[in-house]
Amino acid sequence: MINYEEALKIITATTSQMAPVTVLSENALGHVLAETIVSPVNLPSFANTAMDGFALATKGHELPAGTEWDVLGEQAAGDGKTQANEGAWEIMTGARIPDGFDAVIPIEQVQVIQTRDDGRPARIRSHANILPGQHVRHAGEDIALGEIAMEAGERLEPQHVMLLAGLGVREVSVTRPPRVALICTGRELIDDVSQPLVEGQIRNSNGPFLLARMAAAGAVVVHYETVSDEPDVFIASLQKALRLAPDIVISTGAVSMGRYDFIPDALRGENAEILFHKVAIRPGKPLLFARLAGGQLYFGLPGNPVSSAVGLRFFVEAAIRTQLGLPPERSIKVPIKSAMKKKAGFRFHQKAKLGVDTHGQLQVSVLSGQESFRIRPLLHSNVWVVLPESAEHIAADSLVDVFGLGHQALPF
Repeated sequence: MINYEEALKIITATTSQMAPVTVLSENALGHVLAETIVSPVNLPSFANTAMDGFALATKGHELPAGTEWDVLGEQAAGDGKTQANEGAWEIMTGARIPDGFDAVIPIEQVQVIQTRDDGRPARIRSHANILPGQHVRHAGEDIALGEIAMEAGERLEPQHVMLLAGLGVREVSVTRPPRVALICTGRELIDDVSQPLVEGQIRNSNGPFLLARMAAAGAVVVHYETVSDEPDVFIASLQKALRLAPDIVISTGAVSMGRYDFIPDALRGENAEILFHKVAIRPGKPLLFARLAGGQLYFGLPGNPVSSAVGLRFFVEAAIRTQLGLPPERSIKVPIKSAMKKKAGFRFHQKAKLGVDTHGQLQVSVLSGQESFRIRPLLHSNVWVVLPESAEHIAADSLVDVFGLGHQALPF
């Protein structure tokens, strides 16, 4: 049995980043950038107004309230380049500032003292002082031509897609999402929720959970199957999965010490290299990690629901982070609400609730129902708390490591 840090080092050393692929920017949501994006343009591309009002030429000097101008032109959003050196131009939000003008006075700060036959302003008087550059969005003020817009390794969220569109970037290079195969083992498992159970059978809750979590982690599931506890049936499913070129194969169950825990021997029979089996964690101690003959990563997760969830969250997702080109995950340190007692020598992963105390400070509470078969407490948790391997007593208000429910869940 090895500890968590040793296991993580082995996983990281065995895992490589996926090759880059090119996707249309509009389809890039959720992908991880494989290269830095340098802005090909100024954004905004021209000086424009932030307000409806009148464009003016201050010539670098503050203009006092009470100044009057004749209105000599009009500029609407979408109008092209114009030249103006005197008077005032009526202008609408987002419109290009006429060359020669350098400030905008909002319409609320002017008095129209003369109108044209069509009702439009002919002469105005200001109610406020006007400063050079006021209410003008300058070219490149958001991002300048040649400036780094996004760094390699950033996960593309809706705001990234917005910026790519604003910059006119048609396609981007992203890391190929890892392909994952999932095999659930156990003759007691029933996938079909409409099928009545007979004595001794249970619903397969691990499968749907792991499928959802892997999608949230940034992976693509290419094979999913539930098989009985016969090694030959398992090997047939594994070979079927491998024909779909997964980068990671995950199984649930059959990795402990019972008569039907056949996975380690079955993998050895397929020339897999078992890199570790059993980690000093709770829940999830029987976790297995191997490299298959074809180089694919293999994770054997225990069958209990929370053991399986912990194995995916803290081991499989660590590999997925590396494959996506993301930096190593960091926890946040948060005071724990109540004192805890645990067995020394094991790193505990606890279902927990992150909230704010009466003083407005972050605080985390470990939930009741930490047994590995209990699914319901997961509904009430929004984070995982990690209690260190060496500790036996954790005092109230001690700082503990807090992780999101998924490796991309906390924006830190």
